[in-house]
Amino acid sequence: MRMRKKQWAEPFLKEHREIVIENPNEMKGQWRHKLNCESLHVEIGSGKGDYWCKMADIFEQDGWIGIEKNRSVAAVAVKKAVSLENKNMLFIALDAQNIDQWFDEEEVNVLHLNFSDPWPKKGNHKRRLSHSNFLKKYEKILSKDGTIVMKTDNKDLFEFSLVEFSKNNWFMQDISVDFRRNIHDEDAISEYEAKFMALNQPIYRVIFSKKQLEVRE
Repeated sequence: MRMRKKQWAEPFLKEHREIVIENPNEMKGQWRHKLNCESLHVEIGSGKGDYWCKMADIFEQDGWIGIEKNRSVAAVAVKKAVSLENKNMLFIALDAQNIDQWFDEEEVNVLHLNFSDPWPKKGNHKRRLSHSNFLKKYEKILSKDGTIVMKTDNKDLFEFSLVEFSKNNWFMQDISVDFRRNIHDEDAISEYEAKFMALNQPIYRVIFSKKQLEVRE
């Protein structure tokens, strides 16, 4: 269900320019300096911001950028961040279609795709955030050791994504078809994830890297 347009959203987003970046292309190559961090995380499709806020709090030494194209939903996420007063968070309330224009080559360390829209109709598969068109953009902006962490409750999207990553020569580092079977303190639970867990639906999770990472003995 889509959130109804909130009249207060646009004024609120414009009021909080300390967090909301309206022209992200102007920040290209400067994100780590802006957030005073060495490791930069970007979540595409942040929704109401639960994951973005919780992860920024857990890993406060890293920089966290949330992206959400629905401006009303984005305003809810930013409102949560404002109450936290964390210094390691920024937000982009725009469509991630232009993400490769916002970040410099190898500027991002980790990309997070949490419960992305599955776009079930075959004609809309190109809109999926794990489609080859997006993966090529991610490859440009991810660091040499960069990774993508993807979680979803949608089996079809998960299977589709595994194929797309494979076709584009990404390397699988970890996979789970029941991720919340065990406790994972290193990974926050998003609002969508909590709902699916309450329904006892399996959570699918996979981590891919741009290159095959060395295995430490």
